[in-house]
Amino acid sequence: MRRLNFEVLTLFPGILEGPLNESILKRGREKGLLNVTVRNIRDYTEDKHKTADDSPYGGGAGMVLKPEPIFKAFESLKAAHPGEEFLTILLSPQGRLFNQQRAEQLSEEDRRIVLLCGHYEAIDERVIDAIVEEELSIGDYVLTGGELAALVVIDASIRLLPGVLGDEESAYRDSFGDGLLDHPHYTRPMEFRGMKVPEVLLSGNHAGIEKWRRLEALKATFLKRPDLLEDADLTEEDREMLKELKRQLGSR
Repeated sequence: MRRLNFEVLTLFPGILEGPLNESILKRGREKGLLNVTVRNIRDYTEDKHKTADDSPYGGGAGMVLKPEPIFKAFESLKAAHPGEEFLTILLSPQGRLFNQQRAEQLSEEDRRIVLLCGHYEAIDERVIDAIVEEELSIGDYVLTGGELAALVVIDASIRLLPGVLGDEESAYRDSFGDGLLDHPHYTRPMEFRGMKVPEVLLSGNHAGIEKWRRLEALKATFLKRPDLLEDADLTEEDREMLKELKRQLGSR
């Protein structure tokens, strides 16, 4: 049984408590498929005020996370797991964009994954040079800290493990599972405020339903995220449907 092990280094552990005890993350932990240890960086400071940041050398706005408590926190978790290998990731707006492919790779990771949550203006560069192996960003915007990004990385990775979701195939049917956006979904009632469920979904024709879903996924991707089509895993039939879609929508 595969299990993902995450170590989160943060100044604000309370941000992670709620999400880690709800929904899929809670299920993964209860099944023993996910282990998350949250370490408060302030616990590794030495002054009475538990100071984890300081003003930047050279002047400028904002505060910078100090190297000493982060190094001590990292050394503490390594000592707690002797002989294990670690992958240390800094959640940063300067990192490469986190996507489904990276989530799939992390879901197969045997190493203990350390997620370092940045905060304030920056983190001392010596931490990045000596400890961090990879920087990841969940989007081109700035958050107050890396905690929410850490939760995104954990959630996107754990849901790909067999046994976490109720339907073993559902993770791969979602958007981005095969490079495309997801098709529309419907449930009861068949008609709601004049809006009806597409007839094909009521037909019982499984081949017809699958073809409709594939066509709608191609359509959604073409209209909303055409950039994804360049790297999507398309069959020859997909390409023909896409060609017809473009013709119908008046695109060349």
